[in-house]
Amino acid sequence: MAKYALLRERLEQELPEWRLAPALPASAGELALVHHPAYIAAVAEGTLTPAQQREIGFPWSPAMAERALRSVGATLQACRAALSGSGLAANLAGGTHHAYADKGAGFCVFNDAAVAARVMQAEWGRRGEAWRRQPLRVAVIDLDVHQGNGTARIFQGDDSVFTLSLHGEKNFPFRKEASDCDIDLPDGCGDADYLAALEQGLAELERRFEPGLIIYLAGMDPHENDRLGRLKVTADGLEARDRRVFYWAWQRRIPLAMTMAGGYGRDIAVTVGLQVNSYRVALDYGRRWQALSAARA
Repeated sequence: MAKYALLRERLEQELPEWRLAPALPASAGELALVHHPAYIAAVAEGTLTPAQQREIGFPWSPAMAERALRSVGATLQACRAALSGSGLAANLAGGTHHAYADKGAGFCVFNDAAVAARVMQAEWGRRGEAWRRQPLRVAVIDLDVHQGNGTARIFQGDDSVFTLSLHGEKNFPFRKEASDCDIDLPDGCGDADYLAALEQGLAELERRFEPGLIIYLAGMDPHENDRLGRLKVTADGLEARDRRVFYWAWQRRIPLAMTMAGGYGRDIAVTVGLQVNSYRVALDYGRRWQALSAARA
């Protein structure tokens, strides 16, 4: 948990161009576009069963419930900012992709990417002259080392959301769900194979789907020194990955919202440093969006 505060501190010190804003809590109505009302109420009221809390991975407390709401809210804010003209925005936390509609799992209470996709689609449909617009199509590019099983399950059979997941074949969750595009990676996978797999996934996404918004889970747990990752991707490999995703979105002028997802380095400073570098890379593309907005003004 300490990595989130450390990330904010380093961004303030090293990358002041990023405009930081408090995360506002998601509302029950927003959550209910994905999650079951009884589950939302159980989190809010502290009536999760011991079994539900064990599956999430930590006990209920008022602070836990508040943080879960604000983690989703920050992804909503990032998506709104990206769609409203900034082109690129981020949540310093988020990426809670193991949460299902009716339960949490794997340190994930609510599924921020799924809720954000649904809320953005609803808000898009309510905009003026909506009859002229195509429905908002959302691509979730999940590059956490663990499969986004909750996200995959929530959007199975939904042709308005495309789920792409690169993940460790033998890593958690051990029972995978079917994403629109799953790429299983062997233990020990290094930079070259990882980046080739990413190219394969992006090519499949482009062949099958035209998104109007990308939600990018920039997990740091594929890193070679991650305690839980089991892959061998270097810091250079992760930077190349980020650059490829940002450039792919920029080429097509698709707004992108980034979340941090997993990262469990043996040295927390290494994990935070990797996350800071994602923001450094993202800033390059944020400037491009700013220049584009200025040219259109």
